[in-house]
Amino acid sequence: MALISAWPLVFPILFFLRCFSSSTASSAGGAFQFDIEGSSAVSVHEATVIRGQQQAVATGSWVPFAEGCQEGFYRTSSGKCSPCNCNGNSNRCLDGSGICVDCQRNTTGEHCDQCPDGFISDVVRGVPTFCQPCPCPLPGAANFADSCYRKNGSVRCVCKENYAGPNCERCAPGYYGNPLLIGSTCKKCDCSGNSDPNLIFEDCDEVTGQCRNCLRNTTGFKCERCAPGYYGDARFAKNCTECNCGGRMCDSQTGECLADSPVVSTGTDCPTISCDKCIWDLTDDIQLAVLAIDESKTTLLSISTGVAAQKRLNDLNLTATHLQAAMSKKKNHSVLWTIQVDDAADEMNDLLREAATLEDQGNQASSKGLLIQKETMETNNRATQLMQQLHNMKDNIQEISSKMKYYAIQQELSPEEIAQKLSEAEEMLKEIKRRKPFTNQRQLAAEEKDAAEDLLQRVEEFHERYNDTRSLVSDAKEQLSEHNMKLSDVEEALNQASDYVKQTGDINQKNTANLQEHEKQHDKIKEQVDEVNGILLSATTILAGPQKINSELSEVIKNVSGFYAEIDGAKKELQEKIANLSLFDDDLVEKAMHHAHTLRGLADELDRNLHGVDTNGLVQRAINASNVYENIASYIEEANKAALLALNTTNRVNDAAVGIDTQIIYHRGKSEELLNRAMELQQTADDSNDLTVADTSRHVNGTLARMNALRSQLMRAITKMQSAEPVEARQRLEQAKQKTAEAESTTVTVNQATTPMDENVRLWSQNLQDFQHSSAAYESAMHSAGDAVKKLTEVFPELLDKLHTVEQKAPANNISSSIRRIRELIAQTRSVASKVQVSMMFGGQSAVEVNPKINVEELKSFTSMSLYIKLQKDNQQLAASPDRFILYLGSKNVKNYMGLAIKNDNLVYIYNLGGQDVEIPLDSKPVSTWPSYFSIIKIERIGRHGKILLTVPSLSSTAEEKFIKTGETLGHGSLLNLEPENTVFYVGGVPSDFKLPPSLDLPGFIGCLELATLNDDVISLYNFRNVYNIDTTTSPPCARNKLAFTQSRAVSYFFDGSGYAVARNIERRGRFSQVTRFDIEVRTPTDNGLILLMVNGSMFFSLEMHNGFLYLRYDFGFSTGPMLLEDSMKKAQINDAKFHEISIIYHNSKKMILVVDRRHIKSVDNERTAMPFTDIYIGGAPAEILQSSISSHLAGSIGFKGCMKGFQFQKKDFNLLEEPGTLGISYGCPEDSLMSRKAYFNGESFIASSQKVSPLSEFEGGFNFRTLQPNGLLFYYSEGSDVLSISMDRGAVVLSASGIKIQSPDRNYNDGKTHFIITSITPERYELSVDDKKQSKKNPAKDRAGKSPDSIKKFYFGGSPLKTQQANFTGCISNAYFTRLDQEVEVEDFQRYSEKVQTSFYGCPVESPPVALLHKKGKNSSKAKGNRNKKVGRDKDKISQPSTGLKKMYQEVNMQKDPQCHLPMNPKATEHAYQFGGTANSRQEFDHIPKDLSERAQFSISLKTHSSHGMIFYISDQKETNFMALFVAHGRLIFMFNAGHQKIRIKSQEKYNDGLWHNVIFIRGKNIGRLIIDGLRVLEESFSGNTNTWQVTEPLYIGGVAPGKAVKNIQINSVYSFSGCLSNLQLNGRSITSASQTFSVTPCFEGPSEAGTYFSSEGGYVVLDESFSLGLKFEVVFEIRPRSSSGILLHGHSVNGEYLNMHMRNGQVTVKLNNGIRDFSTSVTLKQSLCDGRWHRIAVIRDANVVQLDVDSEVNHVVGPLNPKAIDHREPVFIGGVPESLLTSSLTTRNSFIGCIRNFMIDEKPVSFSKAALVSGAVSINTCPAA
Repeated sequence: MALISAWPLVFPILFFLRCFSSSTASSAGGAFQFDIEGSSAVSVHEATVIRGQQQAVATGSWVPFAEGCQEGFYRTSSGKCSPCNCNGNSNRCLDGSGICVDCQRNTTGEHCDQCPDGFISDVVRGVPTFCQPCPCPLPGAANFADSCYRKNGSVRCVCKENYAGPNCERCAPGYYGNPLLIGSTCKKCDCSGNSDPNLIFEDCDEVTGQCRNCLRNTTGFKCERCAPGYYGDARFAKNCTECNCGGRMCDSQTGECLADSPVVSTGTDCPTISCDKCIWDLTDDIQLAVLAIDESKTTLLSISTGVAAQKRLNDLNLTATHLQAAMSKKKNHSVLWTIQVDDAADEMNDLLREAATLEDQGNQASSKGLLIQKETMETNNRATQLMQQLHNMKDNIQEISSKMKYYAIQQELSPEEIAQKLSEAEEMLKEIKRRKPFTNQRQLAAEEKDAAEDLLQRVEEFHERYNDTRSLVSDAKEQLSEHNMKLSDVEEALNQASDYVKQTGDINQKNTANLQEHEKQHDKIKEQVDEVNGILLSATTILAGPQKINSELSEVIKNVSGFYAEIDGAKKELQEKIANLSLFDDDLVEKAMHHAHTLRGLADELDRNLHGVDTNGLVQRAINASNVYENIASYIEEANKAALLALNTTNRVNDAAVGIDTQIIYHRGKSEELLNRAMELQQTADDSNDLTVADTSRHVNGTLARMNALRSQLMRAITKMQSAEPVEARQRLEQAKQKTAEAESTTVTVNQATTPMDENVRLWSQNLQDFQHSSAAYESAMHSAGDAVKKLTEVFPELLDKLHTVEQKAPANNISSSIRRIRELIAQTRSVASKVQVSMMFGGQSAVEVNPKINVEELKSFTSMSLYIKLQKDNQQLAASPDRFILYLGSKNVKNYMGLAIKNDNLVYIYNLGGQDVEIPLDSKPVSTWPSYFSIIKIERIGRHGKILLTVPSLSSTAEEKFIKTGETLGHGSLLNLEPENTVFYVGGVPSDFKLPPSLDLPGFIGCLELATLNDDVISLYNFRNVYNIDTTTSPPCARNKLAFTQSRAVSYFFDGSGYAVARNIERRGRFSQVTRFDIEVRTPTDNGLILLMVNGSMFFSLEMHNGFLYLRYDFGFSTGPMLLEDSMKKAQINDAKFHEISIIYHNSKKMILVVDRRHIKSVDNERTAMPFTDIYIGGAPAEILQSSISSHLAGSIGFKGCMKGFQFQKKDFNLLEEPGTLGISYGCPEDSLMSRKAYFNGESFIASSQKVSPLSEFEGGFNFRTLQPNGLLFYYSEGSDVLSISMDRGAVVLSASGIKIQSPDRNYNDGKTHFIITSITPERYELSVDDKKQSKKNPAKDRAGKSPDSIKKFYFGGSPLKTQQANFTGCISNAYFTRLDQEVEVEDFQRYSEKVQTSFYGCPVESPPVALLHKKGKNSSKAKGNRNKKVGRDKDKISQPSTGLKKMYQEVNMQKDPQCHLPMNPKATEHAYQFGGTANSRQEFDHIPKDLSERAQFSISLKTHSSHGMIFYISDQKETNFMALFVAHGRLIFMFNAGHQKIRIKSQEKYNDGLWHNVIFIRGKNIGRLIIDGLRVLEESFSGNTNTWQVTEPLYIGGVAPGKAVKNIQINSVYSFSGCLSNLQLNGRSITSASQTFSVTPCFEGPSEAGTYFSSEGGYVVLDESFSLGLKFEVVFEIRPRSSSGILLHGHSVNGEYLNMHMRNGQVTVKLNNGIRDFSTSVTLKQSLCDGRWHRIAVIRDANVVQLDVDSEVNHVVGPLNPKAIDHREPVFIGGVPESLLTSSLTTRNSFIGCIRNFMIDEKPVSFSKAALVSGAVSINTCPAA
């Protein structure tokens, strides 16, 4: 009986074993030998017979057509019989084609060389011998795959729709069955539609099909009936309803209550228990089990116990016996295989040992060969060196010859002396030839060459034997892999069955756990729902209070808004009164001006003293100069305050008088109004018959009485004011006189204070000119410096704030100019103070708060600081307490900081990035072992990694000791987040009110400290904010010895871009002569900078660096204008951070020669004129010179940043720091300042380096980036097929590594701000962190971890020359680092990279987003009109408020300047003011207006115009029935609106088109309209009407209206656009900004203008009307003056994809076309800059497929493919820009043009932009700013 019940399980096992045994007997491929389609397997004998038949007929024999070819051959077209190529799977093929027919062994294809779907080949590679059914899961009997394939030695199945698993061994989700059971298939789950509707498929048991989780109160195997306690139709109606039987059961169909089951008495008093749903489900399951048991019982009872049953049992026993025999046979086979595998493994080990031996021999031979090759190369190099020496000798001889001629001229040698020198030289040459010194060397070289050839031949023999040996290794490996594959198949088959059992048990356990978890979650959710309901109830109660307060505030706001008009309007008049009253008291102003002139003279005199003493960079001179100017400024401030107080007193007197006049005028008007009303009433009474005379008289008398009462009140008020005002005015005038006397006294104090200060300056200058480092002079200088430091401490930190206040209040221009001059001098003094290279002595209680000029954003990811330190070891306090504080740089709340201290006899570097402290002790060099002189400390942090470096020099030699220690933080933070206003920098100690973090809370430093650098900038302790307990008299600074590491300071000078050196009267050291020469050595990583400059009126000489190459321009009064000499052939690149020797030779006063590194670069001839100069500026020049008339001839006005040395004039040296007038330079050449840690990429550039890195295994790297572009490749590395890349994708950062992608959640990283990326790859995870926001994924390739690259690989920043999916990056990358295998983590120096393509290593010209774009958040004013109605989550009632961020961004945008351009990107303009006009519909549109506009509309605006007509403001409804407008007509302002069908018109009497600013307020109230102009003219008119019917809709127009608008209500002349400037638009007291659309509106520019069309940096374009188009043949000519080196000039686009685009990119003009065939283009690059501030002419001519481009007579052309089907389309032409949607991906420049365009012509016809079809964005028609 047991065997019968087990039969369904035994049968599939038997079938599987039969298939497996047949596979064992097959060939080595392990194929299954049967044919599913009914054809039997072909034996080896049959295959041999077929091949024999094929060979029976000779190939190529002729056979008559009647006979035909034998079987296995086919007749070719020539009549010959050729053998069929059927791969042994058929012996028949078609005549003529040879296509095989009747393919056997389940093959198919023209040559029986393929397997059909559902079959798999018996071989891994090549043509199959036969094809077997896919074992998915069982071959033939149970194959549920569409196809299958082999992968990694195993078969993979492509399953049919209902199946899943690697071998289709289980049903797919939503299906049930057992594919492993022969005859079973997967069927779709049927749960009667009562399963979870959120699932894609119905959920049932994958084997039995029983439904899980029946919903809608159903139960059953297929959820086909209602659950116990419910009734209804579960399958179709799905209306199972709860029984209404009081807890008793009901009929499952009808719902009729059933009788209670009999109750069995238990003899106890137990109460009746009502059962829940679980009990009923259990009862139902028990009933089903009982039914199943009954069915099984019936089946068992029906089984016969006769002979048939006995026979069947015997058959089963026999089957089991056979099965046991087969299993034992299988076991024997397995043992045999094990023995064979062990033998094969032994043989393989022997082979591997032999292969290893051969490989060692090959390696030895290879090493010998490499050694021989190396020796051969050395020999060859020696020969090459000898040849090079010969060439050098030849060059030296030629140079000697040229120098001989030069010195003959220079030394004025006679011909006899020259001949004598030549004869001596010839004798020397003869002596050299006679000695013949090269014979021995040539013989040695020949012998070494012969020996090298012999060794090379031996190496080749060894290499052949090595290759033979390696060929055997691959065969052995292949045999091993085959054996391994067979073993893996066996192991997989044995493990599969046990896996199924384990999986079933695991699933049951998981289901039980999930059920329990769901029950817990249900209870928890119920509790949370109750809690949330309680919170909502309490929140409703709390919100009632704020709602009440809000309503009260709304009433208050409405009441306050009524006072706004008078306040806003009076502002302008008060400002004018203040300006006019500056001359109220002539005597007082004249005295103030006289004092200002006197003080200006003192300032100029002290300025000259500053230049006299500030030449050698010592501390006393910088401090004294600062102190002098600060005291002058403070005294000027006090005098100015006194004058201002007097003027304010006078202003108040005048304001009182004006107020009286205003009140008199107002009351007089009211009285006249009352009188007029009384007269009207009297007239009405006379004419009326309805009123009695008595009533009329009473009304008139009452009115007259009120009028008289008002008059009397008015007269009393006037009398009171007149009686009180003179006394008060006299008192104020007396106070003014008193303040004037105080001002005079203050002036006397100024003179008394400046006189001894001037004497001190002269004394210090005299003492320091002869300073010889003697101790007495040093102590004297330090004593004077002590007094200066005290004064500097009191005055300097507050000076700038006071100057700002004084400058704002100054009433006279002469004082303001003096203050500006002093501000410039203070800035120069700060620059000098930053370069003071003198230490300070700290005594344990002293401290300095340093004022570093570096931006804290630059310190976020990378911070580097260096300083000099010297301990005062003989100090008793230091011996008692050796642990000391050194410095702290960080936030005031000690959250983010870095510091330095001495702890436990170790120098300790401490930093904190918002988490835990990181302490790096330099324990390799205890502090107690330091020398008694200065040592150098450098601390550095890049991301999480920190490093400290100590350099201990030697006094006797150049030897140095270096000690390094590194560390890193364990937290996630990697940025030093500091805020400028919350950052402090303390050195030596801290003030008493500052609390240090515990790790740095130590006593103050004792000894001397001197700061050196912070990141790239030179810093000094003497550029401080505050000093505490510093007294240079008692504690003089330590003199620093000229140690080995300071030797370079004696000859090098460092320029930071702000200072300069000047050598005056250069002829004192040498004369301009027939040969005039200048020499200098420079070292810099920057692209641009001024090197030498000489000026004499309009004549000049300038040597600059432009884009890394030299640019020489000069004019000595030539009739032909300035001469240009530049390195146009790019022979000598200067900005590679190496020293280059530059020589400029002016020969015979007519030829200029440029030499770099003793190599001739270029020369140019000019008119014969001597150099007319006396002074020369080096590395920069004063601003007044750079901005003079020569500015247009300079390539740029950027100061030099880098190092210079060896400046010579006529071979005479100059010490630049000792030259009077030198300012802002210092000794030395700090290496940190010459590193290129930053690189700018333009979209076509990249840099690359080859290093030992392994990014795909253990790796960490990071860098800063800054961009405005949403896409671009930041970093790229490839290793075979594996790629690691970091890129931008639509504003997000994406890390892609070996197929794994990690993307940042934010998509706003193209905002023009700096962001920091860190990438980390470990064996476990991939991590991407952007600004400390981390994303990660698991690393699937764990086996790669720990592997190092076999060779040095190349990686790329900013792009790649390889074909990648991402475009190259546009923006800046800086402060990059990554872990290398050969060195510590340090910041990358991009200057050292081996491959640099179009990359700039200085500056980052990434523009900030324009102001308009910041407001719109994606709404581009250049987009089509259809986009304007889109709302981006904004409230219609909300009007955006002006923010401080907007003001700051506005200032930043106005300060932008393209480094390649002479003119700034944004001309000087009035802040928040806009220029309208130029086109008839110039305007701004605003989409958001408040809902309460119908109740009260109060607008205010400022305007300035010369125009007589124009629309200023307009808003209406759709039909323009309701409207409100403000416009200009005949120079007068008119405010017009409707009240029902009545039009209210308020008109000013005066004209306001005077070109001055006027403030206008216009109000539409409930029943009154009011127009207020400049706060003085109030015009109003009342009306009656229902305000609720007055409704208007968006948009609101400013400056003009859309075409067709306002004509219904306004006269036509005033409908056109307002021509002038508008600003400060406010609605109900709130500023209105963020126009939704802009048409021909630009900032309101200041300064001169000229004719032309200006395209601003906010973007815009002009669309020409239909009369102009670009067809197949045209000529376009125009002139441009750009303010940016890149931008679109012209674009035409057709609907079929053809286009023409003309653009600039980095100064290169390009025309690109597509004529329907492909893209083609041509470009022109001018020798001079296209962005030099001048007008340039551009012409482009097209004739079919030929295009010519002409830029300032530089011509280029291109011939493209000819399109025979070309059509002449008439498409719109865009000028200056184009909508983004029309740009194709192949265009590299997508920015709008910035600058001016004029004289635009198409086919010789002028184009007027004022008649254009559309002017969109910030474009000014007909007006172009000139500067």
